Amino acid sequence: MDTNKKIWLSSPHMSKNEQNYVKEAFDSNWIAPAGPHIKLFEDKLSEISDNLNIAVLSSGTAAIHLALILLEVERDDCVICSSFTFSASVNPVIYQGAHPIFIDSEKDTWNMDPVLLEQAIAEKLNQNQKPKAIILVHLYGYPAKLDEILRIAKKYDIPIIEDAAEAIGSSYNNKPLGTFGDIGIYSFNGNKIITTSSGGAILSKDDNIIKKAKFLATQAREDYPHYEHSEIGYNYRMSNVCAAIGVGQLEVLKDRIKKRRYIHDYYKQHLSNLKEINFLEELPGFYSNRWLTTIIISEKSVIKREDIRLNLLKENIESRPLWKPMHLQPVFRKYQVYDNKVSEDLFNRGLCLPSGSNMEIEDLERVINNIKSLYEK
Repeated sequence: MDTNKKIWLSSPHMSKNEQNYVKEAFDSNWIAPAGPHIKLFEDKLSEISDNLNIAVLSSGTAAIHLALILLEVERDDCVICSSFTFSASVNPVIYQGAHPIFIDSEKDTWNMDPVLLEQAIAEKLNQNQKPKAIILVHLYGYPAKLDEILRIAKKYDIPIIEDAAEAIGSSYNNKPLGTFGDIGIYSFNGNKIITTSSGGAILSKDDNIIKKAKFLATQAREDYPHYEHSEIGYNYRMSNVCAAIGVGQLEVLKDRIKKRRYIHDYYKQHLSNLKEINFLEELPGFYSNRWLTTIIISEKSVIKREDIRLNLLKENIESRPLWKPMHLQPVFRKYQVYDNKVSEDLFNRGLCLPSGSNMEIEDLERVINNIKSLYEK
């Protein structure tokens, strides 16, 4: 066993068929943002997404940006956002000149707190400013409290952009995440559970939304023999080569989820005897793809989050603190937040452990033994 081999947090994991599909793309010369593998990838994605209409794009960020445009979010509008997330969930709000309103997390799922969400909406309505959309993130592949959040969104007639970038294959009451909102998004970035190197998707029950998304994503070119444009468009369509990779990756999605969940359970089994380390439990009806295994270090622990991270780093093992909340990021500090300190506490005490589906048992043992060694000193 190579005791100094780099163990990555979540590296790409190719199977046997991606190269065959890419070869098909090259052999047929379909390497542009057009070609048969794009349609095939969209069709296969639709099959695992309640048969929703889907457009594959250059990134998950592009999908959120188009979703905001399609919901007519404009300058000086306000958009409600999960605070405990990656900045790509929020940046497109700024692209539109709109203002994010950050909602902190609740303790059961670490996702958007429904109580704070309703409080924010009520206060904005009292100020005669109705939020134009809610961007709801399913963090680390774990479902948010969808019943409560959907009820609130329906009560106030506010559309939901469901950010399932980390949550493809996860479900809530046996229904796939990404299919609950007015518009859903996936990401296929290199560290996701399946990847097209870069890439994303936008999905909706409304076929007209997806048709318009495809139009805007291909520079809003009108149906003329020459280049005719009546709207601003974007170069957001996925290439046929990336889609070919995606077709192969979708074939092993179930296996990748099974392995990620096994990794989570293995960590939990072998670290549960350390009372200072806690794991996020699945609630009834909540099914997570366990994209990343996360741990929370007890406030009373002498060993802190950074002690563990730096000890792993010394052994060439990558780990990462939980997301730093958006309302604490310098670039977003001027925006309004409904804060209960939950996400700040999670950031201070939480760590993502290596969780790639290409990890071997020997890799898991290296991580576990490294962590245990700190508590045995």
